[in-house]
Amino acid sequence: MLQQHKSGKGSLWAILLLLTAVGGLSSCRENAVNDLSPADSPVYITNYDRSINFGQYKTFSLPDSVIIESNDAYAMTQNSISTRFVTNVASALTSRGFKRVAKGDSADLGVAIIRVNNQYTGVASNPYSYYSSYWGYGGLGGYGYSPYYPSYYTYQVTDQYWEIQIVDLKNRASTSNGQQQLNVIYDATIRGTDITDTQAVDLATTAIFNQSPYLQVSQ
Repeated sequence: MLQQHKSGKGSLWAILLLLTAVGGLSSCRENAVNDLSPADSPVYITNYDRSINFGQYKTFSLPDSVIIESNDAYAMTQNSISTRFVTNVASALTSRGFKRVAKGDSADLGVAIIRVNNQYTGVASNPYSYYSSYWGYGGLGGYGYSPYYPSYYTYQVTDQYWEIQIVDLKNRASTSNGQQQLNVIYDATIRGTDITDTQAVDLATTAIFNQSPYLQVSQ
C-alpha cells in the first residue's frame, strides 16, 4: 500500500475492471496535496509502495477512456486531452519494458487515468452575528453603519486535478468474505494549472515519468 493517508475508491476500480474485463476489487488511494488553485503553477506529485519491486511486472491493462470522478460519481470520456493522456502513458510504460495487453486479457498491472472534479458545499457560522451583544451596543451602529450579518453562510469548494493510478493485478489477496483485494502501488497527481491542451499533457506526463525511474521492467 502507499505509505500516506488514503481514502476509499473501490467503486472507481470496479468500473475500470468492468472495462478491462478482469473482475471486481476494492482499492484505496493517497490523498493528493490540497490548497492549490488553478492559478498556481503545475505541481507533479508521485508516490509509490516502497515494498514493491516493479521489475516483477511485465504487462499492463489501460482503457482507452479517462475516468471522470465527480463527488463519488464516475463516468468515462474520450476527447483530445484524454486520448493524449492514454497515448502518452501507454508509450511511457512501453518504453520502460512493459507490454500493454488487449481488453479482456490477463495483465500484471491495471492503469487508470482519472480526472477529478469535485465540488463540496458546506455551512459555517458567521462570528460577526455574535459580536453585537459582546460589544454591547447592538452591532456596529453609532458609526453611521449598521450592517446585517446572518448567523450562518454557505460556501463551496472546488477540487480539480488529474491522477494516474496503478494497481497490482498480479498479486491478489482475498478478504475474509472471499472478495479480492487489490492495492494501489503507484499514484501520480497533477495539481495547479489546469490541463487544457495536448502540449500541457505532454509536459505533465514527461515530468511524472521522469520522477518515476523505478517504473521499469527488470532486464
